[in-house]
Amino acid sequence: MLVVIVLIVILGLVFDFTNGFHDTANAIATSVSTRALSPRAAVLLAGAMNLIGAMTFTGVAKTIGGKIADPLKIPHGTIVVLCALVAAIFWNLFTWYFGIPSSSSHALIGGLTGAVIGAAGFHAVNPAGFTSIIEALITSPICAFALGFAIMGAFRGVFGWRSPHRVNRVFRVLQCFSAAAQAFMHGTNDSQKTMGVITFALIAGGYQHTMHVPLWVKTLCAIAMGVGTASGGWRIIKTVGSKIIKIEPINGFASDLTSSIIIFGFTLFKLPVSSTHVISSAIMGSGAAKRARGVHWNVAGRILVAWLVTIPMSGLIAAGLTKLALL
Repeated sequence: MLVVIVLIVILGLVFDFTNGFHDTANAIATSVSTRALSPRAAVLLAGAMNLIGAMTFTGVAKTIGGKIADPLKIPHGTIVVLCALVAAIFWNLFTWYFGIPSSSSHALIGGLTGAVIGAAGFHAVNPAGFTSIIEALITSPICAFALGFAIMGAFRGVFGWRSPHRVNRVFRVLQCFSAAAQAFMHGTNDSQKTMGVITFALIAGGYQHTMHVPLWVKTLCAIAMGVGTASGGWRIIKTVGSKIIKIEPINGFASDLTSSIIIFGFTLFKLPVSSTHVISSAIMGSGAAKRARGVHWNVAGRILVAWLVTIPMSGLIAAGLTKLALL
């Protein structure tokens, strides 16, 4: 059992690392594309802020670890977590390779749900808990689009009559701070998901009896997320930073501010969100407020398809792996 727990911790850290470089683009794409920050400075800043953010909260970890299923009632709970992590890592690497900004959060949640179903059937999933998580994942990008549209509309009303060169110069400086805030918020929410899964495994393995996240779990997950973020994810940066809309400093700042507000708000309510969904939606919202025709809706559509298939695909992979492991 101890060997399985150690393997789960290692895979959890690998997932956090892939989450870090997979989602680096989301935190820094706008600041890199507008040249507010150099790529090297941006990834180092994002890595440091992700590390700090990951050490700050644990509410989302308790939601992920306890609301999808009861770890004390799931047979072969450690195998469930193991297969969930393998499926999520595979999906992260697959989408990263093709430059698709899919959601690491969706991959992990889908993987854990699928693995639970593979081990104990559909009845083992907590309907209320799972529904609340899905609702948060669906409503957060809608809120991000609406708020991004509103903030960019307000900026246009206030700064529309000023010199574009002067406005962009000011907002390029502000983007340095907004990128840091966005990376911090990413750490407060995304790293907690892996903490929750590892804690789930510790309970299932009999090593603890509550959803309290141990300090060593928080520390290791935070470091893995920070190092992964600092390694960069340039394929996805290209998609998020240039293929959705042509980003200028003013709408880049509006997008960063929007996503920071949305992610932090949901984190306070202990609800997981997809930073990929939130940030991409914020970019679309701010772009639509400036010029709807300037948004590359075909690219946005491909991203939406990736969002829709991530949970079922990672769930199917995890369920299949669990069935094979328990043969």
